[in-house]
Amino acid sequence: MIKILGAIFILLATTWAGFEAARRLSERPRQLRMLKTALQSLEAEIMYGHVPLIDVATHLSRQIPKPVSYFFEGFAKRLQTGEVSVKIAWDESLKEVSKLTAFHQGEIEILQQFGETLGQHDRTSQQKHIKLAITHLEREESDAKDRQMRYEKMVKSLGFLSGLLVVILLI
Repeated sequence: MIKILGAIFILLATTWAGFEAARRLSERPRQLRMLKTALQSLEAEIMYGHVPLIDVATHLSRQIPKPVSYFFEGFAKRLQTGEVSVKIAWDESLKEVSKLTAFHQGEIEILQQFGETLGQHDRTSQQKHIKLAITHLEREESDAKDRQMRYEKMVKSLGFLSGLLVVILLI
């Protein structure tokens, strides 16, 4: 009886691990879409609203779902203190939030490069940098969707089947 109960627990744990890995695969494209939307809103606010960067970051932190909203919330708080530059505030917020998101190193690098240009140029140049960042994020989103389509089912099945293998080997 205890063997059966142990086998069920092993099977449930490995299946859960497989589903958790699959969830991370599906989170990345969703978060990249949110980030793209945020950058498009940033562009609109800068170009047409002439809104200060602090206010834009605050608005975005309220509009965008978590965990991407944490990034803009931290960015706005750092800018409000006035003790750091825009680039430093951007980088620190990015480092803080990168652990909470499903972003890979490629997205982090794109955002770091964009943060270096933020607030450094006139509106037209800033718009070009935003569009460039969005284009790069679209490429990453396409890659993330491709990975999700390829590996999501496999990871779920692998979790269950590895648990089944462990149970068979232990019995």
